[in-house]
Amino acid sequence: MSIQVQLKHRFDDLHLDVGFDAPAGVTALFGASGAGKTTVVNAVAGLLQPDQGLIRVGDTTLLATARGLSLPAHKRQIGYVFQEGRLFPHLSVQQNLRYGRWFARRRVARGQAHEARLVEMLGLGPLLARRPGDLSGGEKQRVAIGRALLSAPRLLLMDEPLAALDAPRKDEILPYLERLRDEAEVPILYVSHAISEIARLATTVAVLDRGQLRRAGPVQDLLSDPELAPIIGLRDTGALIAGRVVAHHDDGLSEVAAAGGRLFLPKVPTPVGDSLRVRVNAKDVMLSLERPEGISALNLLDCVVTSVRMGRGPGAFLQLQAGDAQILARVTKRSVEALGLRAGLRCHAVIKTVSVARADVGGRG
Repeated sequence: MSIQVQLKHRFDDLHLDVGFDAPAGVTALFGASGAGKTTVVNAVAGLLQPDQGLIRVGDTTLLATARGLSLPAHKRQIGYVFQEGRLFPHLSVQQNLRYGRWFARRRVARGQAHEARLVEMLGLGPLLARRPGDLSGGEKQRVAIGRALLSAPRLLLMDEPLAALDAPRKDEILPYLERLRDEAEVPILYVSHAISEIARLATTVAVLDRGQLRRAGPVQDLLSDPELAPIIGLRDTGALIAGRVVAHHDDGLSEVAAAGGRLFLPKVPTPVGDSLRVRVNAKDVMLSLERPEGISALNLLDCVVTSVRMGRGPGAFLQLQAGDAQILARVTKRSVEALGLRAGLRCHAVIKTVSVARADVGGRG
């Protein structure tokens, strides 16, 4: 189910002008604080009436200001998950979930089988008798997601759902969000300023900057676009590499078949034969004209340089093609000149195994 969003709205300190179409899956709204991400999802939810706008989910029009159409929030059939779980503290987990089912009965018949499937998907079985005060932050968010899904939404909005969690809690909940993306069959609009979350979860990204849409498209294309580096951040700019786990070795490394060669990663929990995606930071990619020998780095990918973009300072970004994968490398201008790096040149990308963090490896959506 596709999503179409066209919005214009003027605040005292922000002029919002955003328009994008997104296919099924997770569409991430990315940008710094104040970029307008939450304003967009609030307009989609019906919590904000924009000056001008068109919002469609599948064949259903939620907003069309040109026709004077604006469905009220309670009729939009949208689930909303906030930074905090906002659970009913006096109800058990199961009762919180069944509130979502009760809310959905006005529209569709959803029974215990659907509830049981969501409980299993989100790993809530051991928590059903507990109350929110006895849950961790990650557990509360999983319950909030389950409650929102049991309300039978046509679209799920998630506004910085991991922002209030520490790193261990984020690691706990991210696999559930990946499974939700792949199995729930509900389009998701996901707000975040954390590029690591977006790299793991998103299928489509809309990049916002001070209320303006800079780019929208497939996540693997945008994360490796050097023109977006000033918005994404020089330290966070990188690329996604898709691969398939072929072995787990006794020395603690997992072997992944990827475009351009094999990757060795710190052991991942993905079973042999399953697909995954790996985020590689541009600053962690070295380039060599000849296939290097006698080095400690284990990951060597055969590439072709597709573009060279010189920065204002001493650095440069190079886009590389390795099979069907795009890779981004950040090197110095001196290295570009010394090696004669240019579009069309064949080279080898060198990536240290230990430079890939566990949080940068996720299930492939």
